[in-house]
Order: sequence, then structure tokens, then C-alpha cells
Amino acid sequence: MSTIATRTTPDLSPTPRGTQTRAADVADELPTIRRVTARRLVSAAQRLAEQRSVWTPLVSWSPDERLAVRVGSTATYEAWLLTWLPGQSTGLHDHGGSYGAFVVVEGALEEATLAPPRRHQPAALVHRTLDAGRARSFGPHHVHEVSCRGTVPAVSLHLYGPALASMRRYLLDEEGRAVIVARERAGVDW
Repeated sequence: MSTIATRTTPDLSPTPRGTQTRAADVADELPTIRRVTARRLVSAAQRLAEQRSVWTPLVSWSPDERLAVRVGSTATYEAWLLTWLPGQSTGLHDHGGSYGAFVVVEGALEEATLAPPRRHQPAALVHRTLDAGRARSFGPHHVHEVSCRGTVPAVSLHLYGPALASMRRYLLDEEGRAVIVARERAGVDW
């Protein structure tokens, strides 16, 4: 088992915008998955987390927003590195029908998952904290929000299979129902 380093003072220098994708550089270094399942994605995310030389050069921070950099892709999935300062969040969203997994490699993240509503009751958010080294996988209908609620920055690796083509963003209305407020498309909105 590998140890996970923790950064306590991130470099907040400006992030170069030309480094959003490196797929051609690292495709051969990504773990292979022949058929995507949530379990296989989380295993691949854990293996990628151990390959620090692949993703560490991509770590950078922004005081304005959580950063997401595409690490690379294979024929069956894509991998993203996300960096988080305390208070940064994804907002409530889905993954457009893709399976997914993420592993926290530094710091801690909180996940709020939209639990299926019970008959005649509002939807509920179920909260869990994932410390460094913990991983989470999910199926194609998963709706969640991920945030850095602690006092130190966090770094996480996220895998999606097939590669993300779209995402929907949600808000909970007054009655606790999840309402779609935006639809985003790969290549257009990110």
C-alpha cells in the first residue's frame, strides 16, 4: 500500500490555460479496462493514484474555482485530475449516463449523494466524507455533489466510462425535488 502525501500550502500562482488536456502524452500509462463497470473503474482509479509521476505535474490551484484537468483517455474511459481549495464544490450534477469512480489522493472531500425519493417524500442528500486514500464508484444514474469542506486543499482523480459526453446540473426545489437547471456538453461547456 502506498502512502499519500498531503499539501498544506498550495501554490496559488496563475494556472496556464493551455494545459487542459494531455491525453496523447499518457494514454499508454493509464490502466487498461476492457469492459467498463463501476468496480473496474474504481480499481483503475486506485492504480492511477499510485502512478504519481503521471498526474503530479498537473496539480495546480485556483482561488476562484476548482480546477479539472484531463489526464488522458483510453478506448473505454477518461481520467481527470481535480484540485480543490476549502469551500470549492461541483454543485449537484450527474454524469450523462457514464459510470464513474474517484479516489481522493490528498486532503479530504465530502460527497452529498441524492438518495432515491421515497413515496410522497422529498429527495434527501446523504453525506459522506472521503479522506485521502478512500475511493468511491457509482453507476450511470448517480447524482451527487462533491466539495472540499475541510481546512486543507484536496486532490482527486476521477474516471468516467464511457468518456463524459454530457452532464446535467440540479437544484433541489422547495419540495425537495431535484430539478434540472442546466445541461452541459463536452467540447462546448468544458
